[in-house]
Amino acid sequence: MLSDPDAAIQATGAMHRCNPPVLTQDHVMQVVFGESGVLSAMGNNKGYIDMSTVDEATSKRIGEAVITKGGRFLEAPVSGSKKPAIDGQLIILAAGDESLFKEAEPAMAKMAKRWMHLGETGAGARMKLVVNMVMGSMMEAFCEGMALTEKAGLKQSDLLEVLSLGAMANPMFALKGPAIAARNYPAAFPLKHQQKDLRLAVALG
Repeated sequence: MLSDPDAAIQATGAMHRCNPPVLTQDHVMQVVFGESGVLSAMGNNKGYIDMSTVDEATSKRIGEAVITKGGRFLEAPVSGSKKPAIDGQLIILAAGDESLFKEAEPAMAKMAKRWMHLGETGAGARMKLVVNMVMGSMMEAFCEGMALTEKAGLKQSDLLEVLSLGAMANPMFALKGPAIAARNYPAAFPLKHQQKDLRLAVALG
């Protein structure tokens, strides 16, 4: 679908189209502004929903272009990685056209446990970057703690139990901890994506 967004929109006749997350902001821009991109088929009150993680400026530029062509725009980045996506347990952080948000709710209900409309375009992008900054900082500290536990001659399983009993208990540590202790590192969210989001979060502040 991404190879020819124009044909995809025209073939479906859909009022809105949801863009799967892609790797970089350049890829997102290519999908919208490139040859046979989204804009070439936009108009007649059609809607475009972008679920990629980009900065506010990129999201606003796309939104303005879609609106100028007579369409509606909703940014809808998600919080959650591979397993929540499979289970339909994502959190959708939407902003932009509220009528499009309401129309898309049945689709969002299939993907997410919660979907929020945060206001004008840009608010969703900002919230997603803040969330990913918190997540990245937590995982960095957690991994350092796991490594230090082992270096100090302690059991990582004991650290996981201590953390689970106190104020720092959270689903992410409970999920990632046993895998880290077992030296099992399946990629649910590639490091290069986390690095991208952290760079964008630093620029936000």
